[in-house]
Amino acid sequence: MENASRYPRDMHGYGATPPDPCWPGGAKIAVQIVLNYEEGGENNILHGDHASEAFLSEIVSAEAWPGQRHWNKESIYEYGARAGFWRLYRMLTTRGIPVTVYGVATALARSPAQVAAMKEADWEIASHGLKWIEYKDFGPVEERAHMSEAIALHKAVVGERPRGWYTGRCSMQTLDLVAEEGGFAYCADSYADELPYWVRIGENDQLVIPYTLDANDMRFATPQGFNAGDQFYAYLKDTFDCLYAEGEAGTPKMMSVGLHCRLVGRPGRAQALARFLDYAAGHSDVWFARRIDIAEHWTEQHPPARAAMVPSAMERAAFLEAFGAIFEHSPWIAERAFAGELGPAHNTADGLHAALSQRFREASTEERLGVLNAHPDLAGKLAAAKRLTAESTAEQARAGLDALTDDERAAFTRLNDAYKDKFGFPFIIAVKGLSKGQILETFSSRIENDRDTEFSTACAQVEKIALLRLRDMPLGTD
Repeated sequence: MENASRYPRDMHGYGATPPDPCWPGGAKIAVQIVLNYEEGGENNILHGDHASEAFLSEIVSAEAWPGQRHWNKESIYEYGARAGFWRLYRMLTTRGIPVTVYGVATALARSPAQVAAMKEADWEIASHGLKWIEYKDFGPVEERAHMSEAIALHKAVVGERPRGWYTGRCSMQTLDLVAEEGGFAYCADSYADELPYWVRIGENDQLVIPYTLDANDMRFATPQGFNAGDQFYAYLKDTFDCLYAEGEAGTPKMMSVGLHCRLVGRPGRAQALARFLDYAAGHSDVWFARRIDIAEHWTEQHPPARAAMVPSAMERAAFLEAFGAIFEHSPWIAERAFAGELGPAHNTADGLHAALSQRFREASTEERLGVLNAHPDLAGKLAAAKRLTAESTAEQARAGLDALTDDERAAFTRLNDAYKDKFGFPFIIAVKGLSKGQILETFSSRIENDRDTEFSTACAQVEKIALLRLRDMPLGTD
C-alpha cells in the first residue's frame, strides 16, 4: 500500500444487520462457559519470574514483591486448584454443561488430576499461553517463542495440541502471531462483538471468537466490581435475558461467561453461578457449547468471504481507477480520501461514501461548483451525442431519459436552459427509482428555489448519486 495512514481498527463490524448465526436447532442464544485455569502458571520467582503475582485475587490492592514469594497470594491461587476447581467441576458436570478451559500450559503441567478430569468430561482445553503473565512489553520474537513452547507443552500434557488460543494479558502483536502460527481454529483475544468474525492477516483468514470481561467473575477481584454473589447472578441473568430477547426477535447472539477457579470457586459465589446455570437451562432454544463447537459451526455456516474490492487495502492507482468517477469527472475527491484515514469502517459502500463525501464537503465553494458543473444536463446534447460517462449513461437510461417523445425532449431542453441561466450549474437529481414524469415535476418545482437553497440541494443530490453508484459495486471487508 502506498499510503501509510490507514486506520487498522474496525469500528463497523457487522453494522446494523448482523448475520444470522443459524445456531444448531434454531437456538435463540449460544451460551459459552469458560473456565480459566491459571493456578500454577502465575508470576512467581519459583517459575523464573522476577516478582510475585499481583493480579486477580482476593487481595484486590496487592503489589508484586520483587525477588520474593508472596505466601498469601500463592495460597489463594492454590485454593483454586485444590478446592475451587473441584467444586466447579462437580457443578458443571452434574448439569451436563459443556466447558472450554483456557489452560495456561505451565499450570496444566502442574495439575495432572485436574487435566485428567477435564479430559474425562470432554471439556475443550484451549491454550491460555505458556505463563499467566503480562505480554504487553514482549517483542514478537520472544512472544512467538513463548507461543511455540506453550503449544508443545500443552500437547505433551494434554495429549493433543490446542485448537483455541487466548493470551488474556496480550500484546498488540498477539493476534498476528496466532494467525501466523496457522494451527488455531479461533483466537479469543478480543472483546469486540457478540458474534464470531473473521480477520485477514497476511495470507491467513483467522476466526476470532470474542470473549468477555463483564460477564466474568474477575469483577469480584477488581475495584467497582461484584461484592456479592447476587450481583453476579443478577448481571448474568440480565445479560442472558437481553440476548435471549434479541434472539427471539431474529438476531441471535453468543453469551460468554468467564470463570476462575479461585474466584467463583469460593462457596459464597458458587451458588450464584449454580442459580444462573439453572435459570439459563430452564429456557428452550438455548445452545450450551464449547468454543471449538462454535468455531466449527461458524466456519461451516459463515466461511471467510472475499470482496472484489476492499478500499482500505487498495493501492493508490487501483483506488483512483475504481472510485475516481464516483463524483462525476472529479477524481480529486477520491485522491483526497485516499490520502486520509481510511480503515475497515470505510470498506462498505456507506463507509466509503462517508469518506468521499467528507472531502467533497470540506472543499471550497468553487471546487464544489466545479463538481456540479461536471454533471451533464438531463437528456441534453451530451446524451444525444453519446458523450456521457458510463455511469451517467446507465442512470439516465434506467429512468427512460434515452427514450423521450418530442414533447418531453422539448420540455427538458427548455428547463435545462432556464435552470442553468438562473443558477449557473446544471439541474442534478438522483434519478434511480423515478419516472420521467416525476423528474419533470421535480425539475419544475426546484427551478423556483433561490440559488443558495438550490446549491445545497444539488450538492446533496451529488452525494446521493455517489452513494447509489457505490452500492452497485462489489465492496466489502477483506
